[in-house]
Amino acid sequence: MPIEDKTQISIRVPVAMLADFDRIAHALDRDRTWVMLRAFKSYLDGEGGQLLEEIQGIEELEAGQAVDFDEVMDKADAIIAAARNKRQARVG
Repeated sequence: MPIEDKTQISIRVPVAMLADFDRIAHALDRDRTWVMLRAFKSYLDGEGGQLLEEIQGIEELEAGQAVDFDEVMDKADAIIAAARNKRQARVG
């Protein structure tokens, strides 16, 4: 596993939430940081990851790296038509 650069942050969390992290950490015999990093990772794997993908898509659109929808549909239609023609030629 590669060593990642790390930095220290400071966040304010509700006392009850922090207590929950501490209880989980104690039950797993881990430290609070480990539990909180798992929570961050879980967020980035789910909702946060989806947001990052949308942000990347918007950035690509703004940079002109988009493909015209109609061009994509024309290519898809051509692929489907070619497959149909090939199947009809085999069936006869």
